[in-house]
Amino acid sequence: MSSPLLFDLRGKRVFVVGHKGMVGSAIVRRLASEACEIVTADRETLDLTRQFEVEEFVAKHRPHAVFLAAGRVGGIHANATYPAQFILENLQIVANVVQSAHTNGVEKLLYLGSSCIYPKHASQPMREEALLTGQLEPTNEPYAVAKIAGIKLCESFRRQYGADFISVMPTNLYGPGDNYHRQNSHVPAALIRRFHEAKLTNEPQVVVWGTGSPRREFLAVDDLADACVFLMKHYSDIGFLNVGTGQDVTIGEFAHIVADVVGYTNLIQFDTSRPDGAPQKLLDVSRLTALGWQPKLSLRDGLAAAYADFLAGGGRNID
Repeated sequence: MSSPLLFDLRGKRVFVVGHKGMVGSAIVRRLASEACEIVTADRETLDLTRQFEVEEFVAKHRPHAVFLAAGRVGGIHANATYPAQFILENLQIVANVVQSAHTNGVEKLLYLGSSCIYPKHASQPMREEALLTGQLEPTNEPYAVAKIAGIKLCESFRRQYGADFISVMPTNLYGPGDNYHRQNSHVPAALIRRFHEAKLTNEPQVVVWGTGSPRREFLAVDDLADACVFLMKHYSDIGFLNVGTGQDVTIGEFAHIVADVVGYTNLIQFDTSRPDGAPQKLLDVSRLTALGWQPKLSLRDGLAAAYADFLAGGGRNID
């Protein structure tokens, strides 16, 4: 049973910040059935790192609600190569959007964090209370610090001004609109591309880093979008909420599912000389579940949708 309706999106102007990204575009798709007016702006129209531009845009369009899904994102290589941009741009974006939302009377804002906000050695499954209880993963610490600051910014505006600003913390995502760059992509997109290319060239084997034993949780981006809309309507509190499936698989199992979806039938070899990373990263989603939300897409069905989008050229940075 769902929680009571606290914020009605019908007839409202809703600003989706970052609408061309994987998460933002999924939120736009989900909002299509909400009888609301969707407001968007691309980078040529609005530079989110410039405070004046953001203030001017929000003042002009006067949205009632904001989904803040914009940010600089990337994998380990990108985080290691551009740490200054990762912390600076993400801090600028969240500060500019949250301040402008408050100044212009936005009724509700939802901010999206990232699973890297949790300590490197957090107990599993990771509960919301684990935030700031230990050292972050060094490889993406600048990005994580910026995302934590965003969560705390929303909490602080709620405490000081009574602003109805909430935050959610999604697990590892995949789906339409993902980034398939050779160096900057995350695991699901990287494996989809690798197995697809190996299938086309009939490669005898595909090498996956590590032993394949670490366990990871993966959520379809359209399920995340559904959860975000659900929480926009049904949740209002200072604490952020984890969003995930509450279930994980080994990297080995995940690789075989991706290969099967793509249609790659040759050998998968695990390079055990490569690092595994944390043995497990799983979210505790009991608070979200208690509110009445559950994911709809199975892992296999979600990956099939992602692969179909990849084949149709819907991804980003495919070069």
